[in-house]
Amino acid sequence: MLESLISFSIATILLALSPGPDNIYVLSQSLANGIKSGIATTAGLISGCIVHTALLAFGVSAVIAASEGLFYAIKVIGALYLLYLAYRVFRSDASIVFSENAPKKSLLSLFKRGVVMNLLNPKVMLFFLAFFPAFLWDTSGDNTVSQFFILGGVFMFVSFVIFSVIALLAGLISKYVLRHKGVGLVMKWLQIVVFVGIAIFILMP
Repeated sequence: MLESLISFSIATILLALSPGPDNIYVLSQSLANGIKSGIATTAGLISGCIVHTALLAFGVSAVIAASEGLFYAIKVIGALYLLYLAYRVFRSDASIVFSENAPKKSLLSLFKRGVVMNLLNPKVMLFFLAFFPAFLWDTSGDNTVSQFFILGGVFMFVSFVIFSVIALLAGLISKYVLRHKGVGLVMKWLQIVVFVGIAIFILMP
């Protein structure tokens, strides 16, 4: 259990640090409207993960109970999806772009916007489906639902901490990125390595 949680936490940290639409949005809100706005946005984004975790926990746990073979098929599909994401990142531009002119909104509005952004993004559910099952430490018992919720809790906690740090250090991060043009390329390859690494981990017996 501990080994799985440590591996999962490390993978989550690397993913949270890699530039994507969510952390870039948090960065933009923090630059434009202050640290509180960035943290409110972060809280909304993370809160939406509760719903995705619940759907994943009860849905995939039912699949595990029905058929180990079908569960392995889900893992293979998940690995292929992660390899597809790695390919998409490989083909994408390495530059990091963020806006310092994000519209001013109340903290509650930003929280709600974060929740909606997360819930209405089908890619989040697909990613959870690809990512989480590989880190279950016991698929033979009846506690897979609780395992998914534990993983979901770890994912939300780690992501909230990382995104909040991004909000706190938004000014320094933006200045560093503007001064060091190679940062985007490093982050791009970090994403690729993480996606491919998790895909390989999923397919390992």
